[in-house]
Amino acid sequence: MDFSLAPITERVRAAAADQTPLRIRGGGTKDFHGLALHGEVLDTRVLRGIVSYEPSELVVTVRAGTPLAELEAALAEQGQCLPFEPPHFAKPPSGAATVGGMVAAGLSGPARASVGAVRDYLLGVTLLNGKAELLTFGGQVMKNVAGYDVARLMAGAWGTLGLLTEVSLKVLPVAPGEATLRFEGINQVDALRKLHAWGGQPLPLNASCWVQDEGAGTLYVRLRGAVAAVEAACKTMGGTRMDNATVAADWTACREQTLPWFTDRATRPDHALWRLSVPATAPVLALPGGVQPLVEWHGALRWVQAPESAGDALREAARAVGGGASLFVAAEANKSGASGAFDLQSKALEQIHARLKHSFDPAGIFNPGRMARAW
Repeated sequence: MDFSLAPITERVRAAAADQTPLRIRGGGTKDFHGLALHGEVLDTRVLRGIVSYEPSELVVTVRAGTPLAELEAALAEQGQCLPFEPPHFAKPPSGAATVGGMVAAGLSGPARASVGAVRDYLLGVTLLNGKAELLTFGGQVMKNVAGYDVARLMAGAWGTLGLLTEVSLKVLPVAPGEATLRFEGINQVDALRKLHAWGGQPLPLNASCWVQDEGAGTLYVRLRGAVAAVEAACKTMGGTRMDNATVAADWTACREQTLPWFTDRATRPDHALWRLSVPATAPVLALPGGVQPLVEWHGALRWVQAPESAGDALREAARAVGGGASLFVAAEANKSGASGAFDLQSKALEQIHARLKHSFDPAGIFNPGRMARAW
C-alpha cells in the first residue's frame, strides 16, 4: 500500500464531491505560465523516489514528486541522460522542479529539434483522475501501445487532466562526442540559411542559438554524436570551436532563460516574452517594431520580447508561415496570476481539449483556468 498516496486520493475524492478546485503543484517553478492559478494547493512532493531503473534497458520509472535534479543525477552516474534537456526554471524562493512538473509542462530545451520532445520519451504514466480513480496508461517499453497513446496526452496538459503519480521514461546514453561552434557577425537571414543547409546534410546537429547583441548577430551550433562524426563536422562547417567546459554553462543558461538576452527584459517591465513555434525552414518573420528574436531549434523556435499589445501582430506573423505564437511570460506574471496565454488556434481544437478535460475530470477540479478560462 502506498501510504503517501492515500491522503492525496482522499483529498481528490472529497474535492470532486464538493467541487472544490485544486491547484496541482510540485516545486512551483513554472507558476509563471498559464492563464491563471486557482484552487487549493495540492502538493505532489510527497510522491518522491525512483521506483525502478534499468540502465541496460534505458528505462526509468519515477514518482512524480521527485526533484528533476535528483533524477538527472542518478542518470548521470550511469552515463545516461534525458536528451530533450527539460528546463528547470528553479529560482529562489521557488522550490526544485519535479519530474511530474516536467511532464505536465511538456517543455524541452535546446536539443528538442534534433532529439524530440518530452512526450517522445514518455512510455507510461499512472495518475489520479477527477473521480479519484488510479489509472495506468502505457508501460515501460515502446511497443506496448495499442489504440490511443493516452500517456502522451499528459505531456503539456499542465495538470488539467489528472494528478500524475508515477511516470516511466526512456533515457539515452550521453553522446561520446560534443563540440560547439561560434559564428560571429552573422545576421538572422544568413544564420537561418546556414541552418537550413546543414539540416539537409548528415551532420550531428544537436542544438543552435542565434542572438543579436548590440547590433551584432552570433550563431552558436552544438554538435553531439560519435566522436568521428563530430570531428569531421567541425572541419567542414567552419566557425570557431569553443571549449566544452566553458560553453556548457551558456547552453544551460539558454535552457533556463538566464542568458542576458532574456534577463534584459527586466529593464522593460511592459514587455512580455512571446514564444513563436514555426517550421524550421520559415524565413525571417516580419515582427512588429522590427524587433530581433532569439532563435533556437534550427529556426523552429523564436523568442520575442514585445508588449502584450503586439500579440495579434505576432500571432499573424507566425500563422502566415504555418506556425503559432503564445504568451510565455506575461509582463506582470507572478505566482498568484500567471496570465500567460495558450494559443489553441482553432475552435475545433478548443472543443477537443474541452471534451478530454470532461472525460478525465468531470467536476473540473484540477487546475481550473490554467489552460482555458472555460475549464
